[in-house]
Amino acid sequence: MRKFSIPLAVCATAVLFACSQQASDAQDQETAEAPAQDEAALPEPGGSESLPSMMRATGDLLGGDGNTIGSVNLIEGPNGILMEVSIDAGGLTPGWHAIHMHQTGDCSDTGSYTASGGHVGKVDGGHGLLNPAGPEPGDLPNLYAFEDGSVHFETFTDLVSLSDVMDEDGGAIIIHEGRDDHLSQPIGGAGGRVACAVVN
Repeated sequence: MRKFSIPLAVCATAVLFACSQQASDAQDQETAEAPAQDEAALPEPGGSESLPSMMRATGDLLGGDGNTIGSVNLIEGPNGILMEVSIDAGGLTPGWHAIHMHQTGDCSDTGSYTASGGHVGKVDGGHGLLNPAGPEPGDLPNLYAFEDGSVHFETFTDLVSLSDVMDEDGGAIIIHEGRDDHLSQPIGGAGGRVACAVVN
C-alpha cells in the first residue's frame, strides 16, 4: 500500500488547488460586477448633514442714544440657549455689566428701555443666580467691557428656552449700567438700562 501514498497526495493537492482557483475566480468576478461607489454621494466628515437643526434668534443692540452698538445671537441647543454678545469699541463703559432676558420685545423708548418689561419668568424675591429662592429664568452671568468699551461675551443658560423668550409679545436682551450681585432684589443692584436688543 505504501507505493500508492505519493500519487494520492498529489491528487489531493491538485483537487485543493482547483477548488482554491475556482473560489478566487468567483471572488474576482463579484468584484468586477460590483458597481463603483459614487464618492460624491458620501457626506463630508463634519459636514452640515451631521448637524442637528437648531433654532436661532438675533438682534441689534441699541445704546443709550438709540444707535446700534453691537449684536446678540441666541442659539437653542438640546439643553438650553447659547448666547453670544458682540459690542463695538465705545459701546459700553469699561467694567462689569448685568445682562438679562426681558419679557417684551420693545426697545422703542430710547434711553430708558423700560418698554421691554421685567425679566423673563419674573418671580417676586426670586432674582439672582446666587439666590436660594431663585434664579429667575431671565438671569444671566455678568459680561465684561474692555478698556475700549468693546465686548466679546459668550454664555450658556439652561433656565429658559427660545420659545419662552420669543412668545407673543417677543423678547429683549437688556444690559445695565452696573454689575449684578446675583442676590439683591429686584435686579441685583445693577442700575439703569443702557442697552437693548429685540431678538427675533
